[in-house]
Amino acid sequence: MTSEDLYNLRFPIGEFQKPETITSEMITTWINDIERFPAEIEKATNDLSIEQLNWTYRPDGWNIKQVVHHCADSHMNSIIRFKLALTEDSPTIRPYYEDRWATLVDGNDDNLNDTLYLLKGLHGKLSHLLKHISEEELSREFVHPEHGKRFRIDETIGVYAWHSNHHLAHVKQAIGHKGKY
Repeated sequence: MTSEDLYNLRFPIGEFQKPETITSEMITTWINDIERFPAEIEKATNDLSIEQLNWTYRPDGWNIKQVVHHCADSHMNSIIRFKLALTEDSPTIRPYYEDRWATLVDGNDDNLNDTLYLLKGLHGKLSHLLKHISEEELSREFVHPEHGKRFRIDETIGVYAWHSNHHLAHVKQAIGHKGKY
């Protein structure tokens, strides 16, 4: 397998590209993607067996259940980041070791029910919050020490919409390849 093949398996929808100008139409589309994600991930995983939940989306990649559990972990952190940015002046957020979280018992649970419930509630709450952010608030930001830079709320909405679609594509990719590469 070539490095290009591995890249395409790792980034089936490409990497997030921050637009030069972020429009209100983009924000609306991104929020809709965030809002729709739990139903899409549930539809993709609903009838999978335990064997299928253990299929990976690429060599040395996470399996389907780890991807789903990771999305809940990541998006719990995202709502906190949005709320910090909305209520504090350029707060420094706390990064976490997502690779280590994926190895914990809850990141490997064969039962996705609790995680899917969590995603539904979390994305409902997050979507509601994002739909009511003012244009002025979209420019608020937080500092991500791992990247050493500031992220604006408008850009971060795009990042989490991309993140949702990125991991949904991973799940569909693992299913399409039956975990074999």
